[in-house]
Amino acid sequence: MTAVALPKPQRVAVYTRKSVTHGLDQAFNSLDAQRQAIESYVQSQAGSGWTTLSTRYDDGGFSGATTDRPGFQALLRDVEDGNVDIVAVYKIDRLSRSLSDFAKLIDLFEQHNVTFVSVTQQFTTANSMGRLTLNILMSFAEFEREVIGERIRDKVRASRRRGAWTGGRPILGYDVVDKQLVVNEDEAEQVRQTFELYLARTSLREVVEELNHRAWRNKSYHGKRGQQVIGKPFIKTSLHALLTNELYRGHMR
Repeated sequence: MTAVALPKPQRVAVYTRKSVTHGLDQAFNSLDAQRQAIESYVQSQAGSGWTTLSTRYDDGGFSGATTDRPGFQALLRDVEDGNVDIVAVYKIDRLSRSLSDFAKLIDLFEQHNVTFVSVTQQFTTANSMGRLTLNILMSFAEFEREVIGERIRDKVRASRRRGAWTGGRPILGYDVVDKQLVVNEDEAEQVRQTFELYLARTSLREVVEELNHRAWRNKSYHGKRGQQVIGKPFIKTSLHALLTNELYRGHMR
C-alpha cells in the first residue's frame, strides 16, 4: 500500500489593520473580526498544510497609505528572515493602499517565496489569474484613495474661499474664533512695528536682535488637544516667514 505524502507545512502570518483608534480597547473590535475571519479560512486549508503563526501582526490606528506601521514592519522582518510562507489579510487594502508600495511588497514576497492571500476577495498570488486580479483591485484601491484626497482638498479650498480658517498654526496678529481669523490688536501692533523695523534696517539679524531685546516672541496658542503652546523667540528663519506671509496681504494659499 502506497503511503500518502503529507502536504508541506505552510506557516501563515495573519495581518490586520484599522485606520482609527476608536474601539481598540473593546473586547471585540474590527481587528479581532478580521483575524477571526482569516483564521477560519486558514483552518479550511488545513488539508494543504496551512497553520496560523502565533505571532500577531496588528496595526490599530494606522493608515494604509504609509508603511510606517509597527505590526507591518514586524511582518516584513519575519518574511525576510524566512519565518513566513503565506501572508493572509481580510482585504488587500488592509496591507496597503498605495499601488507603488504594494508592487514592492509583492516583489519582496516573490523573492522569499511567500504567497499573498486575501480571504474575502478569493484570490492568491500563487497563480497568474490571482496576480492579475491583485493588480486590478490595487488600481481601484489607489483610485479610491486619490478620489477621497481630491474631495478633501476641494472641501478645504471651498472653506478658504469663504474665509474660513482650515487649520494649522495661527500666525502672530490673529486669533482663531469659530474657524475665523480675528485680529488680535496687541499682536497686530507688534507685527506692524516688525515690518517697520525691517524697512528701516533691512537686516534680518538686526531686527531679530531688536525683537529679542523687546522680548517679543512668535505666536502663542492652544493646540488641538487644548495644550498651551508658547511662542519661541524670533530667529532669522521665523522672522523671514512672518515678513513673507501672504495672510498679512489678505491672501490665502
